[in-house]
Amino acid sequence: MSQEIRWQYRFDNYSRAYSLLREALEDGVGQLNQLELEGVVQRFEFTFELSWNLLRDRLQYDGVIISNVTPRNVIRVACNAELIDECEDWIDMLIDRNRMSHTYDLERFEEVVDNIFSRYLALFDALYQRLMFDRLEE
Repeated sequence: MSQEIRWQYRFDNYSRAYSLLREALEDGVGQLNQLELEGVVQRFEFTFELSWNLLRDRLQYDGVIISNVTPRNVIRVACNAELIDECEDWIDMLIDRNRMSHTYDLERFEEVVDNIFSRYLALFDALYQRLMFDRLEE
């Protein structure tokens, strides 16, 4: 699969995942029960995973060499390449994703849900808008 097709294919998957996450939160966090909130976190984790892989694929398409392919390094390289802004928020998102994947603490869970709604949706949207624009320009 060519790099062009790869990043566009990944973008399509990312778009669907992002849309599902947005849909789950369109009425706000306060309207959701515990099981629905757990679904939101799972959708967040899936969307985040697709986002950093999408960034990696797009950077590779642009000819950027990433020596050590980890989510943190891809985020840093994407920031340097100006594919994404608010680099520290992206790193915070990575940290929150890792914490939710490895432990379950109710207080931390509620904090992550709040961050998803108040901070991370905007980051996902900015990535979506940027790459949709790029895709239409090609």
